[in-house]
Amino acid sequence: MSKGLITLVNPNLVHPPITPYALDILTTSLEDAGFDVEVLDLTFSRANWTEVVDEYFGRRQPMLIGVTIRNTDTIYPQEQRVFLGSHKKIIDRVRARTGSPVVAGGVGFSSMPYALVDYFEIEYGVKGPGEVTLVQLAEAIAGGRRPETVAGLIINHGPAGVHRVPHPDPVVSAGRVPLVQRVTPYRRHSGRPDRVDNLAYFRRGGLGNILTKNGCAFACTHCVEPDAKGNRFARRTEAAVVDEMETLLAQGIRDLHTTDSEFNLNITHSKGVLREIVRRRSRDSSSPLHDLRLWVYVQPAPFDAEYAALLAEAGCAGINVAPDHSRPELLDGWKVSSGGTRFYTFEDVRNVCRWASEYGIATMVEALLGMPGETPETMLACVDDFQSLDATVVGYTLGIRVFPYSPLGRELAAASGGEIAVPGLQSNDAEEPIVLTPLEGSADTVSYERQFMFDRHGRFRPVYYFSPHLLGEDERGPGRRYDHALALLWERVPQRDRLRVMLPTRPGLSPEDNNYADNPFLLRLTELGYTGAYWSHWPKRYQIMEGVPA
Repeated sequence: MSKGLITLVNPNLVHPPITPYALDILTTSLEDAGFDVEVLDLTFSRANWTEVVDEYFGRRQPMLIGVTIRNTDTIYPQEQRVFLGSHKKIIDRVRARTGSPVVAGGVGFSSMPYALVDYFEIEYGVKGPGEVTLVQLAEAIAGGRRPETVAGLIINHGPAGVHRVPHPDPVVSAGRVPLVQRVTPYRRHSGRPDRVDNLAYFRRGGLGNILTKNGCAFACTHCVEPDAKGNRFARRTEAAVVDEMETLLAQGIRDLHTTDSEFNLNITHSKGVLREIVRRRSRDSSSPLHDLRLWVYVQPAPFDAEYAALLAEAGCAGINVAPDHSRPELLDGWKVSSGGTRFYTFEDVRNVCRWASEYGIATMVEALLGMPGETPETMLACVDDFQSLDATVVGYTLGIRVFPYSPLGRELAAASGGEIAVPGLQSNDAEEPIVLTPLEGSADTVSYERQFMFDRHGRFRPVYYFSPHLLGEDERGPGRRYDHALALLWERVPQRDRLRVMLPTRPGLSPEDNNYADNPFLLRLTELGYTGAYWSHWPKRYQIMEGVPA
């Protein structure tokens, strides 16, 4: 007998569509706990989502509604497009059609959960992995128990504020390993109207997705993931991961990308997953794993020759490498382990590209320019270093999104102290100097988090950092742009290299625009049947935009 119906809503209206993997994960745990689950996915209904919401809640009244917030904004420094207004309209429409309580989660939500529970005016939130906490909340509601019994649950008490039920174990609270289902394969579906349609996402977005471990034990200064997901690696069993891969491949989803913070961190486990793929491929000539095209995100280290060989043998098609920079004076204290030590050199980046080239694996190497201490000299030296790599594509980002709980966000709030506009704080929407207050000096957690997304008048104003040493003479205001640094960057990349290089652009759509959200090149790719990581097709973008089929 069912314990009750739970509806999971995907409010993401951005295209190309990205599979809402979290809803498959949550559905698996809720079903295993005895609940009926239905998914209301609005991504493919962005022209008529109001009618879809009205029709669904006109016939269904669930006991609980879950909403996944994957992204708060594009994080693309030159565009700075915020999605929260769209998400709130959808949540408001849902709430107008039902009296059921709403709980939100997702990695974007988890970057500022107290502020978003308050902004969305919802009852509950879950920071980090939700498959255990959501089940406990559902069971509390079904059993008539108070939600305050659910450890880790964020609760909106209205005028009394937004508070989180403490975990009895602080290690669980920060690491969150026991909050991840690590043994059971997540159930993935295609073609079911009440579930995530994985094949539809693949056909419209070119990639499926797979999680091998959750969380991250490293402490890179700009990254939200250790705080948002957990600061320990929650490793899923190799068998569960590869079972799930086979399910997706059997449904026709042949390109899978890893959704780990980085696939090669905790390399022993990563090698175990690859060996399991290889073992099943070698044992069974009819296995769908022979069709696998795997796309992975990695750091430059740990990575060795054995790992490169395993990737190739398992069917890896592309590696996205994130060294961020080449200059040691910038990377020291920036790209670090939990102990504060930098864990790779630029020679490691060269080795990854070389090994990948030997095995015919495509590579994308990404630079993050404009970090603290960046000067025109260090930026141009980084460009020269990256252009010398044997990489399929090289990409540059200019500016850094600042979140409340990244080490960078905390440091900038401390430096600002509620009084000083720290040089480097920037937002295209800022109408006055950006002043941040540290958590311990804020009125409450909601106020601390809100200042990284909203100005004091309640308008959207996402906060970015951009080294003031890169500014032009006419770019000194809080809403300053990036034109001077853009010009330096574009001039530095030789014309002969332009086809294989992703360069940041001014706001607005163009053939060179590499922002993901509603990008015309990416939309054209999927229209023509291209699959795989979109960067792998970047060198042929002009041909593709003219309509050359896959």
